[in-house]
Amino acid sequence: MKKADVVICGGAVIGSAIAWNLGQLAPALSVIVVERDPTFELSSTALSASGIRQQFSNTINVAISQFGVDFIRGAKARWGMDLNLREQGYLYLANTAEGSQTLRDNHALQQAEGADVSLLEPEALAARFPHLNVDDLKLASLGLSGEGWFDSVGLMNGYQSNSTARRISGEITSLRVSHGKIQAVVLATGEEIACGSLINAAGPRAAGMAKMAGIDLPVEPRKRTNFTFDCADPLASDLPLMIDPSGVWARPEGRHFLCGCSPANDPAVDHNDFEPRHAEFEDIIWPALAARSPNFEAIKVQRFWAGHYAYNTLDQNAVTGSHPEISNFIFANGFSGHGLQQSPAIGRGIAELVALGAYKSLDLSPLGYERILNQNPLLERCVI
Repeated sequence: MKKADVVICGGAVIGSAIAWNLGQLAPALSVIVVERDPTFELSSTALSASGIRQQFSNTINVAISQFGVDFIRGAKARWGMDLNLREQGYLYLANTAEGSQTLRDNHALQQAEGADVSLLEPEALAARFPHLNVDDLKLASLGLSGEGWFDSVGLMNGYQSNSTARRISGEITSLRVSHGKIQAVVLATGEEIACGSLINAAGPRAAGMAKMAGIDLPVEPRKRTNFTFDCADPLASDLPLMIDPSGVWARPEGRHFLCGCSPANDPAVDHNDFEPRHAEFEDIIWPALAARSPNFEAIKVQRFWAGHYAYNTLDQNAVTGSHPEISNFIFANGFSGHGLQQSPAIGRGIAELVALGAYKSLDLSPLGYERILNQNPLLERCVI
């Protein structure tokens, strides 16, 4: 039987970030990463829109993103690789009094946490982005630095290429649990790996991994379809990522644009269902964009693909840390679309918890599993 101090289930950006940080903090620990799809072609990491923002309403999420953007900025010095961070900001638009107040409340918290975010009244917004129709808007919030997008696969590759962890291609199908601890993981081949700790970094499949230990985890796969489009009337390539009050978002992607939306009907999907929802572009995205800017009236889809959120149905926030009863079962789950941008801080925090026995860089305890047990959601105040 193989043995490891730490087994990580899932080798995409979250699992790889944890493995790399364990190597930095405790190189003597033996770490095995088990990944069911070593190509990562259908991983949430590879299919992500690759954004990072500080415009959250909970201090822990703001701090996690600040840690993340600093880490991404330092990739060249650390690993000799440029992650192509484009700090062009997020632009949230509000068209109701309630949405406007949410932006103001969030902005106060963000400023208190040191986020570089500015509020724009409609007149100032029109002056800064003259292509936008602002007639219905009451307020906007723009990230001036520390927000934008970057190379998602590059970040994952950086973690993997510089890690000393052993990687195994396989699927964990069951767990050996006794005396309140995970004793071993069992692969589909029947092979067992004894472990000191098991870290659940299984993305949209996280609930299945937790169920093997008798743990309920409210995480399920939710489909998100992304489209790139060409604009007949070109716009500047240095625009921010705009989030319309309709839930439609768009940002520059080279000489094209990348866009998506929050589906009106958003059920859990099968883990193998990656069929794009083509109708979302015609029915939701294009009408909203055309109403927001005349430049978006004549656009043409170039590419499209669907990926999965690991959606936490309780509060759409991450679940991290140890299970209160099975203490060597450790969560890194339920990021609900924020896993890529949060991977630097989560990777560091979980590694600290395992190697040092406590969070050191950031206190991630507000994201602990106890709130799942107590049904005490950590909700974000959202404009839409």
